Amino acid sequence: MELTRPWHSIKQISRLKFCLISAKIRVPVRQYVVLLTNKRLLQCSCAMKFPFTYNYSSENKKHFITLEKKALKNAFEHKKEQLKHTEHKLRLKGEEIVRDIRHQGEVTGQKLRVKKEHIIKDILETKAKVKERFEEVVEKENVFTIPNILCITRIAMSPYLGYVIIQNNYNLALGLLVFAGITDLLDGWIARNWKGQSTKMGSFLDPMADKVLVATLFISLTWQDLIPISLTLLIVGRDIALVVAGFVIRYISLPPPRTLSRYFDVTHATAQLAPTFISKVNTAVQLLLVGTTLASPVFGYVDHPALKVLCGITAASTIVSAVSYLVSKDTYKLLKKKI
Repeated sequence: MELTRPWHSIKQISRLKFCLISAKIRVPVRQYVVLLTNKRLLQCSCAMKFPFTYNYSSENKKHFITLEKKALKNAFEHKKEQLKHTEHKLRLKGEEIVRDIRHQGEVTGQKLRVKKEHIIKDILETKAKVKERFEEVVEKENVFTIPNILCITRIAMSPYLGYVIIQNNYNLALGLLVFAGITDLLDGWIARNWKGQSTKMGSFLDPMADKVLVATLFISLTWQDLIPISLTLLIVGRDIALVVAGFVIRYISLPPPRTLSRYFDVTHATAQLAPTFISKVNTAVQLLLVGTTLASPVFGYVDHPALKVLCGITAASTIVSAVSYLVSKDTYKLLKKKI
């Protein structure tokens, strides 16, 4: 009985494997390895203890090897099917993730489009409100009035007047200066006495026309050596500073948003200039100087001592008027329409 016990164990293992294979039961790899290890240990034990009983035929050995191959093949096929099943699950999971990402992208895109439409709508509404508010705050006026046209006429004729003086045509130049003086008096009288002719834009144009005319006369007469260059530099420098100050006042008085189109829109009155008394006196003295100097070649009193005294008076009044603009607080007024 003891001699046949090992054979019974080997036969039981082989029979078990054969049954598993014949019944087409898929054995996991780990279970098969354990089975094969137990069989080999059992064979070694039998060969050591019972060498005379461990001899079996080569056919049985081949049959046993065949069974082992089939079991191993079934185990690998089972593992392969598991890998295919896992791969299929991963593929399905990937497709599901891609679908979720696409759906989320569509939802996000729809939200962004809706948000964009809301932002554009808000911008348009804000722009309309700002424009409406701007129309309420800034007073619009008609700038095409007779005084303004006369001021523009003086500005336009100033370069031609300077050209005539340089060409030594003093008679024509004196006539043009008289015409410019008449337009200056006329636009002020119309603005004060005619209804609807006084504009805030005129408060800028009138002094600017005077400064352009006076600067042109001083430069051309200095070119002809009839007025000292130092006096011309003083007067032109002051006038340039006043013009720059006017642009700065325009920028400060313009309600935001400040754009170039609205900055140069002359129909929007945002400030009004109010020249000082000494500035008006200085303008009169300057016009008197250039008028008498321009008439000196015509009437033959060039380099008369009275002209030199008048030059000194003009320089002093120019300096005093510049200081008055710096210390006075009533030279300009910001305009806001009452709501």
